[in-house]
Amino acid sequence: MPLKSVAKRPIPPLDMNLLVTLDVLLSEGSVVGAAQRLNLSAPAMSRQLSRIRHLLGDPVLVRAGRGLVPTPRAEALRDRLRGLVAEAEALVRGNDELDLARLERTFVIRANDGFVGTFGAALASLAAQHAPQVQLRFAHQDNEDVEALREGQIDVDVGVIGTMGPEIRLQALFHDRFIGVVRSGHPLAESVTPESFASFPHVSVSRRGRFTGPIDEALAAHGLARGVTIAVANFADALAIVRASDHVVAVPDRLTEPARAGLHGFELPVKTDALAISLAWHPRFDADPAHWWLRGMVREACARAVKR
Repeated sequence: MPLKSVAKRPIPPLDMNLLVTLDVLLSEGSVVGAAQRLNLSAPAMSRQLSRIRHLLGDPVLVRAGRGLVPTPRAEALRDRLRGLVAEAEALVRGNDELDLARLERTFVIRANDGFVGTFGAALASLAAQHAPQVQLRFAHQDNEDVEALREGQIDVDVGVIGTMGPEIRLQALFHDRFIGVVRSGHPLAESVTPESFASFPHVSVSRRGRFTGPIDEALAAHGLARGVTIAVANFADALAIVRASDHVVAVPDRLTEPARAGLHGFELPVKTDALAISLAWHPRFDADPAHWWLRGMVREACARAVKR
């Protein structure tokens, strides 16, 4: 029996604005966030998403818990779409092409010691390869004030970034998770239960000097409490303490991998939320070719490490 031909879905006329909107939606992973970035109302952005779904014949973004995740079709389009939008932006900018070989500029990246230790070398290598006269300066994350971005004191902010104002551009780089870390030969290197985990002294990593956090809330659900005896401001200090004592510390897995050499990492015996590591910048730099290159370099360095 001959197979019946399947009628092709009629494709609506192409509206380039929808591609720009889709690029922002995939970047933000949120209708509200995309609406803020494009200065649209949430209902207007929802209507744009409906048009995109009709154009592609695909849901594009679907709900997962409280958030939205891209469909496989949308995920496959992400990189090509970003390149297409970037080319369109370059076309609009005209002939003001960026000569990386001659670019002389110092970029300031605000990030914690974990990010610098994990991605600093890759960023330095990429900069030396493409823009040898560019300098990178890493600034400590003493706070998350938005004024540093607004006033141009820093070029980009990288890390777990909270609310910084509706005008700040925000793009997710990758997701991380907390793991426990102890010295080699520590009793928790053999087996871990919520009870044994809570029975050892702990180190807290907090810029604000806090001794409690989400892990304490998770342990409390088991009727347990841990003893946090030391609070430090960065991962390097915490790992140095753990290396020479029986203390335990919880740190992000990917952000501390190089610094944990010789230490034992393990799955936490309680559940904690994943960490979204993001890139933030001020819209004043959106059309700046050099800044656009910087953001792309940060994304490339993170993507390479995550794929390893």
